[in-house]
Amino acid sequence: MSGLSQLRRGRFEHPFLPVTREDVRARGWTELDVIIISGDAYVDHPAFGPPLIARFLEGRGFKVGIIAQPDWKSAEPFRALGRPRLFFGIAAGNMDSMLNRLTAQKKNRGEDQYSPGGERGKRPDRATIVYANRAREAYPGVPIVLGGIEASLRRIAHYDYWSDTVRRSILLDAKADLLVFGMGERPVMEIAKRLDAGEPIDQIRDVRGTAWPISKVEAEARSAQPSQTVSDGRVLLLPSFEDVRADKKKYALASRTLHYETNPYNARPLLQRDRFDLGGVWFNPPALPLETADMDELYDLPFNRAPHPMYRDQPVPAFETVKNSLVIMRGCFGGCTFCSITEHEGRVIQNRSADSVLRELRTMRRQGEWNGVVSDLGGPTANMYQMRCEDEKYESKCRRLSCVHPDICTHLKTDHGPLIELMRLVRKEPGVKHVHVASGVRTDLVVDGERGQEYLEELTRHHVGGQLSVAPEHVSEDTLRLMKKPPIGSYDRFTEAFKCASQSAGKEQYLIPYFISGHPGSTLDDMIAQAQYLKQKGYRPRQVQDFIPTPMSLAATMYHTGIDPLTMTPCYTAKGLREKRMQKALLLYWDPEQHELVREALTLARRTDLIGTRPECLVPPAPHRRPPIHKQQAPIKARRRAS
Repeated sequence: MSGLSQLRRGRFEHPFLPVTREDVRARGWTELDVIIISGDAYVDHPAFGPPLIARFLEGRGFKVGIIAQPDWKSAEPFRALGRPRLFFGIAAGNMDSMLNRLTAQKKNRGEDQYSPGGERGKRPDRATIVYANRAREAYPGVPIVLGGIEASLRRIAHYDYWSDTVRRSILLDAKADLLVFGMGERPVMEIAKRLDAGEPIDQIRDVRGTAWPISKVEAEARSAQPSQTVSDGRVLLLPSFEDVRADKKKYALASRTLHYETNPYNARPLLQRDRFDLGGVWFNPPALPLETADMDELYDLPFNRAPHPMYRDQPVPAFETVKNSLVIMRGCFGGCTFCSITEHEGRVIQNRSADSVLRELRTMRRQGEWNGVVSDLGGPTANMYQMRCEDEKYESKCRRLSCVHPDICTHLKTDHGPLIELMRLVRKEPGVKHVHVASGVRTDLVVDGERGQEYLEELTRHHVGGQLSVAPEHVSEDTLRLMKKPPIGSYDRFTEAFKCASQSAGKEQYLIPYFISGHPGSTLDDMIAQAQYLKQKGYRPRQVQDFIPTPMSLAATMYHTGIDPLTMTPCYTAKGLREKRMQKALLLYWDPEQHELVREALTLARRTDLIGTRPECLVPPAPHRRPPIHKQQAPIKARRRAS
């Protein structure tokens, strides 16, 4: 049943975006301007990227429809809404399609969090490429614009963990017209307006936050001319796809260059040739971040905060996680090398106003099956709300990849005051019983930031439901440096402060620390030291992340090349799946199911002194096993009976 039909029955506050031709006709339209194709189920909620972009365009007068999780085995499902007047917008969904399906051990995941009922197999591998090809087959000549995190993080030649190869830009493999990287509201809006004004897609070449395929002739011409988009006029030439595929040092140099050109206020255009005798990809500087008024406008769009009714009683697991949460900001200036948040959302924190957050809370209370509990008040990081550089003159020149590593920048405003006030306002809203903070807390900002102790007291007294998520990630100094995370001593200081604040609040509360195994720089000896640390502290982590080299991340560069691209010095990486399993097992040293792997790791590292029953040991000795019955001598009584 269509969303419009359900609305007429009084179930939903707003019409869902069209998903069938019946929906299009019900609105009195004969065609759509833009069709968004998504690898996720259609959930009308701002936490889902493709519907957010669709609602954003709709709010500016464009007729937009969604084709969610089409059957890619033929072009027919891509004709479900007819031919779009302006363009197809294509996204694999909220996750990279390969990461969505496969674990760090390259095994199938148990469910797809973004599909109805958690059903697997609802999207193809490398969904962006497959969808682009089918859309072109369905309606030749319609412009194709790629977006979403899969396209964003695969926009340059990149290492692909699942095939263990270097692949060229996804833009070239998809044969698309444009690629939008990062958070796409500004670029998508400009593209739609210019196409609507009659400008051909192959002439839209200067939109910030976009990449486009460039011919050999134009590549040679543009690389020789000064750029008009930055003050120094420089265009940076990245090592070509052929070079980075053949030479790991050149791959590391390309990765280094790209990451130093991510500040939207000073980034320069980049050019990466495919091969020397061909064209390649041109990258414009990133889009400028949204101001608070723009962020407020996004979250004021008419979302139903629910999956489309076509899914009936099939819950979408990812929606169940976020349906009662409130996102207060986007972006992260932590710059962790293994994380894609900074790379996709940017380092500049983009904030919503308190009024906007409260409006969404009231909408959530009115629309959904709400029990008075806000499941999370946060974002990519719980406590970066309204923090940013103190002066634009510093921010416009800065090329630091992290504002908090190796130390908190002296120009960073770390005042927790606005966040404390927002937390208090949300708690005071009628009907609110409890407001959780489930997003990870950046502990170094609490320990060393302005009003950090006051924030911690507010947090422990009102916003911790018994457990608080934090992410120290590792104990090895070298590994933490490669991660761009603070030393473990900073986490230990936070642990003591949290314990004291919880006791002061009269509550028994615990930290849930997250750790990563197998990260570049981490050896078996480092993981053994980490297991000893965990045992000493009495931690028994249940959720351990086995490092996955996600496309375009600095840590993926380290994994593939064995080089730290920021210093161009060698770094160790656990490449074999067996060693990765052993590293993960060491973090789960307390689990009997992991003991065999832990003993193997300790033996390999010549640390058998940690196998035993003494207090300092990590695992007990291997149990004595009787040989299989067919290898034992038959008992005497049995032999006699047989005779």
